[in-house]
Amino acid sequence: MPLAMSRPWKHPNSGVYWLRKGVPEDLRALVGKREEKRSLQTRDPVEAKRRHAEALAEIEERWANLRAGPKALTEREAHQLAAVVHDRWLQQHADNPSQQTAWNVDLADRLFAPPRRLRSYNILDPDFDDPNGVQILQMERWCLEGADECLATRGMVVDDQSRRLLAKAIAAAVQRASLTLARLAMGEVPASGFLPVQSAVVPFAASQQPLPLTDLVKGWAAERRPAAKTLYEWSRVVRQLGDYLGHSDARRLTGEDLIGWKQSMVEGGLRPKTIQDAKLAPMRAILQWGVHNKHIASNPAEGISLDARSKQGEKKRSFSDEEAKIILRAALAEKDPVRRWVPWIGAYSGARVSEICQLRSEDIIKIEEIWCMKFDPEAGSLKTSGSERIIPLHPALIEAGFLKFVAKIKAGPIFAALAPDKFGKRGGNGTKVIGRFVRQLGLTDTRLSPSHSWRHRIKTSGRKHGLAQDILDAITGHGSRSVADSYGEFPVEALYREISKIPKLEL
Repeated sequence: MPLAMSRPWKHPNSGVYWLRKGVPEDLRALVGKREEKRSLQTRDPVEAKRRHAEALAEIEERWANLRAGPKALTEREAHQLAAVVHDRWLQQHADNPSQQTAWNVDLADRLFAPPRRLRSYNILDPDFDDPNGVQILQMERWCLEGADECLATRGMVVDDQSRRLLAKAIAAAVQRASLTLARLAMGEVPASGFLPVQSAVVPFAASQQPLPLTDLVKGWAAERRPAAKTLYEWSRVVRQLGDYLGHSDARRLTGEDLIGWKQSMVEGGLRPKTIQDAKLAPMRAILQWGVHNKHIASNPAEGISLDARSKQGEKKRSFSDEEAKIILRAALAEKDPVRRWVPWIGAYSGARVSEICQLRSEDIIKIEEIWCMKFDPEAGSLKTSGSERIIPLHPALIEAGFLKFVAKIKAGPIFAALAPDKFGKRGGNGTKVIGRFVRQLGLTDTRLSPSHSWRHRIKTSGRKHGLAQDILDAITGHGSRSVADSYGEFPVEALYREISKIPKLEL
């Protein structure tokens, strides 16, 4: 079915209007695609028509320039093209003019200047090595890249001399804007309308080169070194936002964009907690890294959230005694090691399923005559620093034959038959196995988590049977509640004394 290319196209999922225009056959090689697609970033049909007309005019002008072929710019044309950079630079820094530190106004007159004539070629001469040389080259390169972006946006093909002429015009534009900002930073009251009205030139991001959100993710990940699964999930969130917006430029991202994205997810039926914790929180963290590292001026996700509190009947809960018995009784009859032992370990330790599934035979150790499980990062990544811990084996677990099971494994993972997921973790597939196992037993209450409800239960049992709170937190791997709790260690004898207070379930 042919596309309706003369009017805005409404995306069936997001409701955002788009421009879609087929590229003429004679220009496809130059444009590099068969169709021009651009998000109009609005759901308002009236506003979409206006933006569609503007965007279509820009595209038609660019195509006309491509057809015209190479041309030489005059100085006047170069300054007209660079005028929008001046406007954008002022707009970007107007609220906090003193924070403009990227452009060194003291070096501007040396950009694109002829090489300095040295008085001598003696390397000991203080003039031989220019201390500002690197920064000057960086500023020149930035202007040249801006010129390339401007020309590409308009579809203009020029010679090297014209490219350099435009880069010099951009340098002059940014210099004028930076001097104005310096005066504003000193408290000078701006003249009425000091921010020029946007010129008729096509908007151009040379003042701020496009910054892919994926670049921020890479920078954040290089510093934070997250788990592979976290990096995968956060990268997917960034792609989802880009699909919604129709672009992935962090510097074009606004709070309104994110609010619209949030609303689209709400309308799509996504759970509030998922939107808050799995979508907005990653974006907020990634963008904040960009702010801290001077890639973007502010965090557009700051303050954008929604009420993610559980509604009545939605809060996750513990397994009751009867529910726990159903699962443990069924597990006794299982031959598959995962279904046989993961529920039992969870029931009597409160450990996460990801921690249990990566246990190795060498992690089952005897300390001062007490058998224990050691959750060690050598076996696989752990959720937090508090997750690295030792938990004594509950007497019920030993009585059920867990040590005999481990003794049959000479070395390595005790659930070796459980295939790792695409992140190299057995816990991902272990969660799926246990999920199906528990649900097939008829425990279909959505407030129950087939794996995580054991952690809720161990907390509930700990309160019921009087376990010391700091030791209960140490057993489950939760952080200290106070500075005082973080002092000292937790002797195995104390951990065993407390965990043994939880009674064995009589099956």
